[in-house]
Amino acid sequence: MTETLANPLAARDHARGMEGTVTESMPVLPPVADDLPTGVSAQDLLWEETIAAGGYATRRLSRGTRLRLIDLKGDACASLLVFNAEMPTERLNVADTVKVQWNAYLGAGKLLLSDMGRVLLSILEDDAGTHDCFSGTSNAATNAARYGNGRNSGPYPSGRDRFLLGAGKHGLGRRDVHPCVNLFKGTRIESDGTITPLVGPFEPGRSVVLRAEMDVIVVIANCPHVLDPREEWSVTPLRATAWRGPLTPEDDPIRTDTPEGLRAFKNVEDYFRR
Repeated sequence: MTETLANPLAARDHARGMEGTVTESMPVLPPVADDLPTGVSAQDLLWEETIAAGGYATRRLSRGTRLRLIDLKGDACASLLVFNAEMPTERLNVADTVKVQWNAYLGAGKLLLSDMGRVLLSILEDDAGTHDCFSGTSNAATNAARYGNGRNSGPYPSGRDRFLLGAGKHGLGRRDVHPCVNLFKGTRIESDGTITPLVGPFEPGRSVVLRAEMDVIVVIANCPHVLDPREEWSVTPLRATAWRGPLTPEDDPIRTDTPEGLRAFKNVEDYFRR
């Protein structure tokens, strides 16, 4: 290591010698997956990546794309930001996601709504059942208080700092890091108003499949839930797979399930008529 620091040619040779090295958490190029749903062609696969513990990932997804997230070892926390890819000032609004659907608990058939009344993502499948619309994500201060170190380059990075890295890939900054939803780690609101975290660890392999209802930017941070009561910083890898899919038809049961949801879908369809 000392030689590579002192000798740029040695550093170059070392870097080139790493060609072909594969780690658990890296994008697969070209994307390959052997567990695509029936009827999905390998040619439709767009993204395959394992997001490390404490890592982040981001992608622009076209309307109709399916995004599957898998909690590989039962202790992942997928904190999610979503933006309209064409106009990132429109983004996920967690308050409206809860209010418009008269429901604070996400699951199959639920929608992630923007601050302009449109559906960004819909949840097609969910065998996890533990998600969170209330708590947001951790930051450097909360991690420093809990774990003794909250630096982004330290051993216990926070969700907010990972969001900043992901948002920066799209020219977005600190003011664009909005309240998130957390998938795979849940909360329950008790009758007295207290929040009970539901953080597991759970059975490995739980998954969520989302459908992009607009062209979106997604940013995913995989850091411990901000209300995780465990003393140790604990999170495990998260797998992301995306593939092309058809647009939502007019008779789609998620689209037509409620008057409020139908209006949000119609707002999307009006947007794409312009």
